[in-house]
Amino acid sequence: MSATSIVVLIVGAVSLILGANCLVSGASSIATRFGLAPVVIGLTVVAFGTSAPELAVSVSGALSGNADVALGNVVGSNTFNILLILGLSAAVSGLSITQRLLKFDIPLLIVVSVLVYLLALNNLIGRLEGLLLLAGIFAYVAWLVRGATKDRNRTVDAEHDEAVGAIEQRVAARPLAFQVGLVIVGLVILVIGSQMMVGAATDIASALGVSDLVIGLTVVAGGTSLPELATSVTAAIKGQRDIAVGNVVGSNIFNLLAVLGASAVVSTNGIAVKDEVIRLDFPVTLAAAVVLLPICWNGFMIKRWEGAILVVSYVAYLTYLVLEAGDQGAPDFYRAVLLICVPLVLLIYVVAGIWGWRAQRASQSSR
Repeated sequence: MSATSIVVLIVGAVSLILGANCLVSGASSIATRFGLAPVVIGLTVVAFGTSAPELAVSVSGALSGNADVALGNVVGSNTFNILLILGLSAAVSGLSITQRLLKFDIPLLIVVSVLVYLLALNNLIGRLEGLLLLAGIFAYVAWLVRGATKDRNRTVDAEHDEAVGAIEQRVAARPLAFQVGLVIVGLVILVIGSQMMVGAATDIASALGVSDLVIGLTVVAGGTSLPELATSVTAAIKGQRDIAVGNVVGSNIFNLLAVLGASAVVSTNGIAVKDEVIRLDFPVTLAAAVVLLPICWNGFMIKRWEGAILVVSYVAYLTYLVLEAGDQGAPDFYRAVLLICVPLVLLIYVVAGIWGWRAQRASQSSR
């Protein structure tokens, strides 16, 4: 493994962050200029914009015939987003959950995760299935825009109108050509950065004797999830805790529907899914999505101790991947430990969630 490959990998990751920032900034300004409500911009452009690196890397990997990197990036990023990003964000100050996320977006994420897992059981996500996933993201965005438009039409609050007016004034201060230029520059940087990351990650995997899938699940997934990490942790520190959760949930839905769907469509033979992904990595991602429900039931918050357990869970998963790649004897013992610990952790979350939900109901009925 050469130092050049490591440098290229780091430069590629930095390029993805810079490209995503340019894309989100330009697209948000254009959306506001044409009258889209700020809430729509937050739910679509910001959340999906932070997933632009995943889209660039996975599509680039699919076009180059490296399906393992394309798939590993999506699955690894979703696991990284929930366990590590939400965990760290919650550990900072706890995270509040809106009823909208609890009633619709998180259940939708679980449904989509189950659907993708079922599609992958035959070891292939083909072009037709990719088109189905892409249709799903268009339907989701249309639903968001329609719902947000209705909410905006109902809103007559003067403070809200003043805030929207301030945003529109800032947007108008910059020419439309500048905003379009930001989008174009962001896309170009994303494409270049994604190609650098895929190429460098493949070279490093070959030099270390580690599979492209493991590199995709770890190094590439972590690198492309840096925008989500920066956005969610910063939002948690600033007290915008619902934004931190919404960003992760929206990004994960985008990854499964748009990123994986687009990758399957552009790939000549679709996205091949290995048995170990079906046996381990997909179930981990699905479990991470499912466990959000009982966590969020507990007082509509992700508490600090719950966030800490999420982080520890990710470290355990990452440790297993490293051990499996290096020592074939270690995962057998580690798997036995996980078979005991994982159900125990899930039970703790479920019990805490039910207790919190019942306490919330009792509090509401006593008012």
